[in-house]
Amino acid sequence: MKLYQLSEIEQFQRDLPYLIEITEWVKDFLGNPHPDLGRPGPVCPFVPQSLKSNNLQLAVIRPQKLETKQIEEIVFLYRDIFLKIEPRVGQAALNKAIILIFPDVHIDDTSRLIDSVQQKLKPFFVEQGLMLGEFHNRTESPGLHNPNFRPLRSPIPLLAIRHMVESDLPFLQATDDLGLRIRFLLAYLQLFDQDGKDSLNLSHARRLLALTRDQLEQENSLLVSPVAHTSTLESSVASCPYASRLYSTANSYL
Repeated sequence: MKLYQLSEIEQFQRDLPYLIEITEWVKDFLGNPHPDLGRPGPVCPFVPQSLKSNNLQLAVIRPQKLETKQIEEIVFLYRDIFLKIEPRVGQAALNKAIILIFPDVHIDDTSRLIDSVQQKLKPFFVEQGLMLGEFHNRTESPGLHNPNFRPLRSPIPLLAIRHMVESDLPFLQATDDLGLRIRFLLAYLQLFDQDGKDSLNLSHARRLLALTRDQLEQENSLLVSPVAHTSTLESSVASCPYASRLYSTANSYL
């Protein structure tokens, strides 16, 4: 039996409306199909099983100061919590997720406090086999199957943590920073390219890695050579239809 202090109860009462609102949004929006999604199935394919297995956890985050540094520290803390809580292995672990709710972040500050934090911390999550997603009411990130759909819009600013899966490849190449793209692809292949396993995703990831390395080498050579190089990533990916499609969906998440 757990005994609650009065301050804990009062805090829970303040947080409860946000927990209820996001729970309903997860069930009604993320966990269901949408006519504008562009594919069958729920908006987020992980949600139904996460709810069914009771592996979706929510936390209301109210920092003393709304500063990026403090939010970054909190998100890192929850990354470590995520890695420690069960389930940690197997298929069940893929259904685990933590949603961090930031009710005090004003809509005008979402770019600075949500998007920028997600972009800065994503590499540290990817390198541990995790994904960090950003959600708020002004995000313009398009859907993977319908560029006019905005699957990352939520009623309250959020950051979500889950395990990476093999189908996350399009989200890992969606960056114009070639060095960062290489970093993401290397982490992806280290996680999934094991024991001689082969799949379409892995084959594409290897080719994308080679293309991106070539592009980076060409760009670096421009800094030391007067010879004009005309090869770009857009022309390079022409030999890889899948890579071309992935490149065209940069900055999409779902």
